[in-house]
Amino acid sequence: MAADAPTVPPEFDQRLRELLRSDVEFIQLIEDDLISAGGKRVRPRLALLASEALGGVPHALELALAVELLHSATLLHDDLVDDAETRRGREAAFRKYGNAVSVLSGDYLLSRVLFLLAETGRVELVHLFAEAARLLAEGEVLQFQAAAYREYSEAQYYRIIESKTAALMRAATEGAALLGDAPRPLREALAAYGGAYGLAFQMRDDYLDLMGEEARLGKPVGGDVREGKVTLITLWLLEAYPDEVEPILLRRGREPGDVERLRGLAESSGVAARVVAAIEERVEEARRSLAALPEGSARAALEGLALAELERLQ
Repeated sequence: MAADAPTVPPEFDQRLRELLRSDVEFIQLIEDDLISAGGKRVRPRLALLASEALGGVPHALELALAVELLHSATLLHDDLVDDAETRRGREAAFRKYGNAVSVLSGDYLLSRVLFLLAETGRVELVHLFAEAARLLAEGEVLQFQAAAYREYSEAQYYRIIESKTAALMRAATEGAALLGDAPRPLREALAAYGGAYGLAFQMRDDYLDLMGEEARLGKPVGGDVREGKVTLITLWLLEAYPDEVEPILLRRGREPGDVERLRGLAESSGVAARVVAAIEERVEEARRSLAALPEGSARAALEGLALAELERLQ
């Protein structure tokens, strides 16, 4: 059983509310939704635990807030692009307030990210976040490009998830090392952990999108198939059963039984087990990278976060 990682401290949500306060009603309503919906706060937890593992670093709270706000801004934009119905169990913001308000509220969040980065006084941290934001945007666009051109390959898949997910998690952990002026070996270790954990996190999410149970996911399975996204499990199914799987992917699983057929093939062929093994490799990579850090509760919690990705597969 993975160790339980602590949640973010109360001052995190308090400062978050202060940062997002606005006298523009629609902005405040959207930001209130984001705060009250909560979420796992994985990215700020990574930043705070990395800081704790180094004995505490200046501006750790600002770092944690910045990664959460950058992530939240991308969610507002992504939901619109994906035509999502819900976000964290609630109606997506653009459906409640319209496209323009949702996009501009995302831009408002980005302005708060810039404010937080300026408060740290570290230009190098601005560079780190600028690179993470670039990769986030490239990864999302590349995912649509891959679907449009049917550019299906394992290398393409890993490039997409490294950009759209792992880059920001790496910024969360490496950012703590930067703020603490940690020696290069510790900075490299935390960057490696964030990257490997980010890959495991996204691979697990993609796996459960097809192989999970709707009751536990809180949404219908097969969402990636319906959106034209090819993940590792569907990519390997396509390689094994091109004549059967390609038509399903081309019609985006619209016919009755399409998603169930993919699930059955993944289970019976061993593809599902192969994907689980690939996730296990990334989790182990994340755990190995922690060896450079001092032993303690923070290091144990970081290890617990990685192990939890395997527990969610059960």
